[in-house]
Amino acid sequence: MTTPLLEFDNYSLHFDTFDGTYQALDAVSLQIAAGESLGIVGETGCGKSVTAKSVLGLVPSPPGRVVQGDIRFQGRSLLGLSEPDWRRIRGVQIAMIFQDPMTYLNPLFKIGHQMGSVIAAHESTSAQRRDKSARRAHAIAMLKRVHLPNPDTLIDRYPYQLSGGQRQRVLIAMALSGSPSLLIADEPTTALDVTIQAQILDLLDELRRDLGLAVMLISHDLGVVSRVCDRVAVMYAGSVVETAPVERLFDAPQHPYTRGLLAAVPHPHRSAQQMAGIPGTVPNLLHPPQGCRFQTRCALAGPDCLQKPALRSVEDAHSVACHRQLAEVSHAA
Repeated sequence: MTTPLLEFDNYSLHFDTFDGTYQALDAVSLQIAAGESLGIVGETGCGKSVTAKSVLGLVPSPPGRVVQGDIRFQGRSLLGLSEPDWRRIRGVQIAMIFQDPMTYLNPLFKIGHQMGSVIAAHESTSAQRRDKSARRAHAIAMLKRVHLPNPDTLIDRYPYQLSGGQRQRVLIAMALSGSPSLLIADEPTTALDVTIQAQILDLLDELRRDLGLAVMLISHDLGVVSRVCDRVAVMYAGSVVETAPVERLFDAPQHPYTRGLLAAVPHPHRSAQQMAGIPGTVPNLLHPPQGCRFQTRCALAGPDCLQKPALRSVEDAHSVACHRQLAEVSHAA
């Protein structure tokens, strides 16, 4: 069996706070193959961004504390790496695009200066290093690769002189500058208008196909995920409750939470009266519910839901963590 490019193996992460232990991630198990695009969806507070940051060792310890499990990249554990080891991975083998381009671009420095610094940092552990002019040429090539017009001029501009979509493309160019094999995109279309969102998503899909990248796309928007992802993992309150190929998930969702998310999405062939929200809110993970964390909001909850459900296979490449019989879930929908 082929080793996954990235694998979460029963990974649990807690934060020690003044108010108690915040159980951010609970036995997360996920896999991403080389060249695959995995979408991770769920409401705010479900652990999507913490999952992404865990891959790059960006969760501070303390207060973060790994309770159990492992994260492996190309078969190698990412837990307990030294800072020199992380410098060989961050941006070089695994890169990340953050959701707010204005926050992650320094307004005081030109685009070329910032990209050059990133490229130099990627090469700090390499025997071969570019000089300043070569780094500039590489930065221009990356800006051109993400379809920014006049990259040799744009490289000498400040971030405030670019539109939101252009700044996001600059961040993508920075992420690609180290030639990673895994790209993590955390809400890459936040604060962009619909037209620009579509362009950014098409660009990510193009880069994945052309460069053979694996992509982990974090989003709360199911429409975004359906556009560019091969598989979807649905997270709720720090747990993975369902994983499936994207077509399968949209056609035959099995978990009540997944069905609730889909029922809340506007559809051209469905009236506004047919839309339904999920009652309640994501629980406080300082004191999560016993057993299934969705039980407090689930119309199908029963006594057996006081026991935590395991993520089990229901069909090829489709798994769900729910005690209710699938026939019951289908009937209730």
